[in-house]
Amino acid sequence: MSDRSDRREFLKTAAAGLGLTLGAAGLRARDGLLDPAPDARPIRGLFAAPPLETVRIGFVGVGHQGSSHVQNFLKIDGVAITAVCDIVPEKVDKIQTLVEGAGRPRPAGYARGPDDFRRMCEEQELDLVFTATPWEWHTPICLAAMRAGKHAATEVPMAVTVDECWDLVETAERTRRHCVMMENVCYDRTEMMVLRMVRQGLFGELLHAECGYLHDLRELKLTDYYEGRWRIKHSIRRNGDLYPTHGLGPVSQCLNVNRGNRFGYLVAMASRSQGLNRWAGEHIGPDSPEARQRYALGDVVTSLIRTVAGQTIAITHDTDSPRPYSRNFLLQGTRGLVRKYPEQKIYLEGRSPADQWEDLESYRGEYEHPLWQALEERSRGAGHGGMDYIEDYRLIQSLRAGNPTDMDVYDGAAWSAVSELSERSIARGSRAMECPDFTRGAWQHRPPLEIVEAKS
Repeated sequence: MSDRSDRREFLKTAAAGLGLTLGAAGLRARDGLLDPAPDARPIRGLFAAPPLETVRIGFVGVGHQGSSHVQNFLKIDGVAITAVCDIVPEKVDKIQTLVEGAGRPRPAGYARGPDDFRRMCEEQELDLVFTATPWEWHTPICLAAMRAGKHAATEVPMAVTVDECWDLVETAERTRRHCVMMENVCYDRTEMMVLRMVRQGLFGELLHAECGYLHDLRELKLTDYYEGRWRIKHSIRRNGDLYPTHGLGPVSQCLNVNRGNRFGYLVAMASRSQGLNRWAGEHIGPDSPEARQRYALGDVVTSLIRTVAGQTIAITHDTDSPRPYSRNFLLQGTRGLVRKYPEQKIYLEGRSPADQWEDLESYRGEYEHPLWQALEERSRGAGHGGMDYIEDYRLIQSLRAGNPTDMDVYDGAAWSAVSELSERSIARGSRAMECPDFTRGAWQHRPPLEIVEAKS
């Protein structure tokens, strides 16, 4: 079978398994990857849109994470929540009441079914559409928003397939609208401090990184925590790193991916699947459908990326094993290294005691990121230790000032594409997969992410 037809069959199978449809642009295959449409115009620098005095937001998906974002935005100046969409009418009403309770006008509600976000995008005068829905809806909602002249922001991952990544990139380029993947871990206090240390050269030249998403989700996947149990459907049909961006995002920023560097190629492998069946057998029953179900997802998926600058990145995905939470964050450079899990430790040659770890906390007074210095109190009590608030604050700050966003469509595409690339590598016996260059060469000229400060 040719590579072109092999890829076409892979995408048909993946799409059918999750009830997805391929983009109207169709397949543009070359060497197993997708190329941009001929009329796409890559953005050579960092994209900035005209400033907005007030950012009018429409939300799509206001369950666990979406409702948390609504609460954050209600505390940020220059925001108007004007529309809310969800497949559950009661959730829409809850958010409408929440907004009214904050002394704001009641937002318009949309709850006529899973596609009602299209009506919202067409009818409402919005500046930004924010989605926190199941993964397979992220791309369709972002595309609808941009085609209606709105900026788009989405929870992670930005896309499920490489096809979708290209659709988002090309649409953002054509419409000249922001399309931002809201990777909250890039705003975690420790990761932001480490980025500042990297920018100041403490670790020398970076050589290697480790990261991942290691979170025991067996009970959440196999019960009704997720609306319609949508998340387990991915585990049933897909074998790869289904959720790479929490670990990969901060590491990519430290390595200047898409900003002087880019991913070169990837290889991946997966262990056998046992964790979901064992948990279901013990907690639901040995004869339950959940215990008898065959799950495609290996319990531990390991992916390796080599960047064009010669660094290596090891990514681990493990959501079906008994374990404490970890993102396995580690950076190794020519002058030292830092890690976050299970303890926050650092070693710097010539500064740390010989061959001995130091507590990373002892460096905080000197290297705390200015955003955390300014926003610690305002972010207190927000989701995920406050980083969700800082993430939302930075998006609004950038839109109101007319500045480039910290993360853009190229970052979201590169980080999200790891999912399908890992699936394809595993399916082909861990064959190396070339990583698409969504910037089409612009990565060579784009400046690294700056260490920014908060503004009132």
